Amino acid sequence: MQIGTRAADTPPRPQTRGRGGIPSHRSVLRFLAPLLLALVILGVAPSAQAAPAAEDGYRVTVNLRDTSNDNAPVEGVDITATPTGGEAIEATTDADGRAVLEIPAEFQGATVLVELDESTLPDGAAMREGAPAEQTVTLNISTVGVTFLIGEDNRNVMTKWDRVPASIYNGLLFGLIMAMAALGLSMVFGTTGLTNFSHGELVTFGAVCTMLLNTSLGVPFLLAVPITVVAAVGVGWLQDRFLWAPLRHRGIGLIAMMIVSIGLQFFLRNFFAYITGSRTEVYDEYATGAGSDFAGLFTYTTRDIVIAGVCIVVLALVIAGLSYTRLGRATRAVADNPALAAATGINVDRVVSTVWMVGTALAALAGTFLAFQLGVTYQIGQLVLLLLFAACCVGGLGSVWGALVGSLIIGVLIELSALVIPPDLKNAGALLLLVIILLVRPQGLLGRRERIG
Repeated sequence: MQIGTRAADTPPRPQTRGRGGIPSHRSVLRFLAPLLLALVILGVAPSAQAAPAAEDGYRVTVNLRDTSNDNAPVEGVDITATPTGGEAIEATTDADGRAVLEIPAEFQGATVLVELDESTLPDGAAMREGAPAEQTVTLNISTVGVTFLIGEDNRNVMTKWDRVPASIYNGLLFGLIMAMAALGLSMVFGTTGLTNFSHGELVTFGAVCTMLLNTSLGVPFLLAVPITVVAAVGVGWLQDRFLWAPLRHRGIGLIAMMIVSIGLQFFLRNFFAYITGSRTEVYDEYATGAGSDFAGLFTYTTRDIVIAGVCIVVLALVIAGLSYTRLGRATRAVADNPALAAATGINVDRVVSTVWMVGTALAALAGTFLAFQLGVTYQIGQLVLLLLFAACCVGGLGSVWGALVGSLIIGVLIELSALVIPPDLKNAGALLLLVIILLVRPQGLLGRRERIG
């Protein structure tokens, strides 16, 4: 199912035909030309990646698991962190086996001695033979993780082939989450023709909003998620009503609107950086969970299964809505030919506004779930933006199913790439696939083939 690739206020152009059924590259070029221009602009623009100073201090996190007891969390263990020249800071592991020690900002770059009190280990739990009960870390990032080895070493030496099932599982989960954000991006592009570079920050909005509700206001996570989605709907309406709609009505070109989206991207990213600081936050609930083994192939958690289920249901509802509802048919009509749609009585502005609201809600929900994997940071959107573009191009521009299929392919490819190349470079495989698809099948795997001439 195609959404379309023409701006909401641009009259349709007559199609021409050429020899040999040459596939049209018009949609691809309209999507990639602004993307390439934006990359040039981003290359010379001031970077927003630099992390602000950790004004709120530093955090040392300790996670204790007993490998002799099915990797169960170890609760009630006293942990002490002593920065050089400072006083000892104490914490006790909670029911998830997690302890957080807050270090004042004045100890930036200092060395911290982290000690585990073995006398507080519960009955049946003991430090692994030869494993130290104290470790030294340096405060060069806002959050530093420390792991103490408890229980027998029952690890099996795994080959790369043994890790393939787990990589596929993780890739499918990541792909499902990313598919919601990619679907929103594809819907906006299909109905307006806009390559929206601020879409990644809408993903960040979901993570930050849920975190603030959950950790700062004490709202239960299961209630914070729907509140975030409703807030995202409002944000989508506001940005279309007061930004994109006025630009469309003034006849502003798509390149100029794309540049506006880049400016909005920088503004929102720095705004979120001001709110969260440089540290990576986590939710108060469901941050960790005991994993269950699936036939010895991979480990899954109930949380991940619920997230995958929610993603599938949401994607199915959106696709069904676009296919069978009156609003969905109007959306496809506007995407295919906005002038003709307006002539038949369809309120084009209302349809485009609805697309913005739905697209923003999908991005925010994806950000809420991505925070479980990446943590709540102002850089979430920046980390996934190019992957979202790749998913849309690989699957097919303006194709609802293409956004889903492209996201799943990109997700699995990223995880499998980590088996053969350094994890820091695993996204390169997805971008290489993007180049290959554009060379072999420019309209994408599920894109519509056209003729020009």
